[in-house]
Amino acid sequence: MRKTMSSPNSRSLSWLLFFYSIPSKPVSKRMKIWRRLQQLGTLHLKGSVYLLPHSDERKQRFSELAAEVAALGGEADFVVAECIGTMRNEEIIALFNIARAQAYAHAEKSLHALEQKVGSLQKGSKTVTPEELLTEFRKIEKAAGDIAAVDFFGSEQGKDFTRRLQTLAGQLDETSHGKTPVHTPEIEPRTPGDYRKRVWATRPHPFVDRMASAWLIRRFIDPDARFVFTADIAKAPAGSVLFDIPRGDFTHHGDLCTFEVLIKSFGVKQKPLKKLAELVHELDIKDGRYAVPEASGIEELLTGIRKTAHNDADALEKGMAVFEMLYASKA
Repeated sequence: MRKTMSSPNSRSLSWLLFFYSIPSKPVSKRMKIWRRLQQLGTLHLKGSVYLLPHSDERKQRFSELAAEVAALGGEADFVVAECIGTMRNEEIIALFNIARAQAYAHAEKSLHALEQKVGSLQKGSKTVTPEELLTEFRKIEKAAGDIAAVDFFGSEQGKDFTRRLQTLAGQLDETSHGKTPVHTPEIEPRTPGDYRKRVWATRPHPFVDRMASAWLIRRFIDPDARFVFTADIAKAPAGSVLFDIPRGDFTHHGDLCTFEVLIKSFGVKQKPLKKLAELVHELDIKDGRYAVPEASGIEELLTGIRKTAHNDADALEKGMAVFEMLYASKA
């Protein structure tokens, strides 16, 4: 039986609590469930109680896991909780972000080593080939994708890791084609008519750049665009257009964020977009290039959307609505 616990102080952000018991032997059964909980990105509260931010998709994952526990001879159930009595939402979110930061820190060692190798190759080193480095890159990209899939609250470490991956992807592409990296590379012009009625794929847990880019795509490029999410580009739907994802069709280019790249690629020239592009750049790149007084307020609003959305699609649509209103205000 599924229950819902409520509290007069509950907030719009709610939680899924999973609890189970399983025979202690064989140990392999307990380890199997433990690994599944790790893959789902759960936070261990105590004993056999695990936590996830509530969404319909994660609720389904817990339902499947409960059935898996039962098949192994154990018992499991889960509840939706509007609050955790002894912890504030901010404390829980911080614990999730700490867990993801630790995972990124482990992956960062491999990323740093690859950055060093790419730098050496750009300086003329012959000890490695672009193909070997690309193989290493794909392994790191896969590991980062697995972490990103459970980085529910967009940890700062995740944002930094993604930026470094995107920069590295560009460097590898330039190196493999015998080009010398430049600060702002040329961007190939594209025609909107070639991108109509397409499926557009991006990373899970959309935030500023992906929300703004999706809005731009549907507003000026592909009115019938359908958006899907994948942490691994190899699993993206066949024929889909990849955006704001390493090695995607449209992603960070030089010092430009994906939103800026899309504007330049499709030659979208509406005047209000200049200010919007500065806002998105400042929130995504955070390099201090533009002075945007309202940036922090917009970031808080989008963070609220990200935390309260039912799923990635809901977050993306609500974020797109914000950018539509921002565009109207600047028109």
